[in-house]
Amino acid sequence: MATSNARKIFVNLSVRDLKKSVEFFSKLGFEFNPQFTDDKATCMIISEEAYVMLLVEPFFKTFMKNEICNTSTHTEALIALSCGSRAEVDEMVNKAIAAGGRHAVDPQDHGFMYSWSFYDLDGHHWEVLWMDPSAVQPQ
Repeated sequence: MATSNARKIFVNLSVRDLKKSVEFFSKLGFEFNPQFTDDKATCMIISEEAYVMLLVEPFFKTFMKNEICNTSTHTEALIALSCGSRAEVDEMVNKAIAAGGRHAVDPQDHGFMYSWSFYDLDGHHWEVLWMDPSAVQPQ
């Protein structure tokens, strides 16, 4: 689906402790938009087009009818995040583990693509990847 307007994406994730989640992701190098931050939520900046809203569970529940996924037994999503190099992938995952995250899947090297993943403090599955730009065909 081609469009002339650049779309933005806002991924919303429930968190148990907003302060700890902000500390965790800050250690990975992410910043937060204070304009959309209070005691119930914050806006983590991924890029100019991608954001992750971290919402405390009671506030998160106000946006949905279903129960919140139990991330200790189920995977709600694979959140894939690109990096500029293989070294950056390793650096981010190592920072996540050092900050209290857990390993999810061992590194996967497909030659043109390299990935490694971790679970954050709330069990959300983050897939960190690098793809060789020459492997991507222009449309």
